[in-house]
Amino acid sequence: MIDRIHHVGIAVRDLDKALDFYRDVLGLHVHAMDTVEDQGVRAALLTIGESEIELLEPTSPEANMAKFIERKGEGLHHICFNTPDVDGDLEVLKDKGVELVDQKSRVGLAGMICFLHPKASRGVLVELATTMENYRG
Repeated sequence: MIDRIHHVGIAVRDLDKALDFYRDVLGLHVHAMDTVEDQGVRAALLTIGESEIELLEPTSPEANMAKFIERKGEGLHHICFNTPDVDGDLEVLKDKGVELVDQKSRVGLAGMICFLHPKASRGVLVELATTMENYRG
């Protein structure tokens, strides 16, 4: 199942200003950057060791990320665990009765991803990801 922390997601109002700190001050390398339309975010993955930090800026005031920032402010949004088989793990979690956000994996900046509902994990939004180079779906 899970073999490492893939990334920690951080909600930000302004991705470029956040990059000023994480990239320019801390020296983290931007591994990937894109707009993920179905999630309503502009995102950047920054490498730190074998893990990453994902910065997430809402693309509109109606986006879920904008609503999150409105309720809770900028900061920690989710933790993502790497798994070699996101689809298989999703089925195992369904069989265990875990409450899910996603019923099947979907494409995200980190690869094929799915989210578990925060109710399942004591209030923490958990994401599972299999990188595209390892995805066998």
